[in-house]
Amino acid sequence: MSQQANSNSPVQEKTTDLKQRRASMLLFAGIALLVLLASQASSYLINENIPLGNSVAVLDPSLYFTHIRNLGGVFGMAQGKGWLFAVFSFALLTGLVVYLWRSSSLQRYEYICFGFVAGGGFSNVLDRLVYGSVVDFIDVRGIPFWHYIFNTADVFIHVGLWPLLIFSLIAARHNNQ
Repeated sequence: MSQQANSNSPVQEKTTDLKQRRASMLLFAGIALLVLLASQASSYLINENIPLGNSVAVLDPSLYFTHIRNLGGVFGMAQGKGWLFAVFSFALLTGLVVYLWRSSSLQRYEYICFGFVAGGGFSNVLDRLVYGSVVDFIDVRGIPFWHYIFNTADVFIHVGLWPLLIFSLIAARHNNQ
């Protein structure tokens, strides 16, 4: 049997690649939507149940839900310029979706990780549109030099970013050996 008979034709390979990319994009979109819904649900619940500026002990003395509003960006930078971060975030997330769709060399875990990042990012943008600011509430206490309060969207962004960083460092190390 010839080698040509065993291999897929270029048309079959392109069709298979397109199907895999569509499946990966659906996985990405599904994760992003679930993260967006979970983050928006937590923002809604906090906004409805804990008055602004108040705290509720979840795991006393280390974990509280403290309802605050972030009118700026990451770590509270540029207070009052939330619209700027919303525009920048939306542009960045749109670029991410285009990159994911056009790239043919991404691994499945990258679509998964970027789903967490995009869902969290879109949730923070939606918070700005719905509430006029990001609803932050996760207040971890007892850590020296730590006074930040964040939200579930921020957690999901980290859930996506850290594995990407670790896997890329491992891959870079593997390629250098």
